[in-house]
Amino acid sequence: MTSHSIGNILKAIRKERKLTLKELAEQTSVSISFLSQVERGKSSVTLESLKKIADALNVNPTMFFPENMNTKELDKRRQQFYYKDLSCGQWEASYAPILVTLQPGENEGNALSHGGHEFIFVLEGTLTVVIEEEKQELQEQQSIMFNAKKSHYWYNYSDKTIRFLVISSKR
Repeated sequence: MTSHSIGNILKAIRKERKLTLKELAEQTSVSISFLSQVERGKSSVTLESLKKIADALNVNPTMFFPENMNTKELDKRRQQFYYKDLSCGQWEASYAPILVTLQPGENEGNALSHGGHEFIFVLEGTLTVVIEEEKQELQEQQSIMFNAKKSHYWYNYSDKTIRFLVISSKR
């Protein structure tokens, strides 16, 4: 599974784009040393950092996760979150549907914002969503839609895995 780690995929995409660690660091406001540690598998990446990196590389965040990873592999890798692309390869669409899995206790990270709107629908578990410092708990089968330019983040304060659908519009 190491050939499919987030760090290896990040390094491959960065090199394909002919970017140095320094250039990517400047575009993401993430340190060179942090990017290097992620590429070498010495540090894990937060949702916020992954979003910045994906935006700078002009890729969908799901690119960093192998399509065929199952829950046991996810637990083994100790990833706190996992994205699964649901776009069926339609990269030119005006929105991006993603299935997100958050492991128990994923409650660290910094709020992010981006263009467009975001729709969240909880499939399993209780998801805590914070938008502009307003905290909301979404139960299974509940949803929310908001302007993604507002500062927001998702948390799993529970002891169970949460799965939810996120549909983000592009600008």
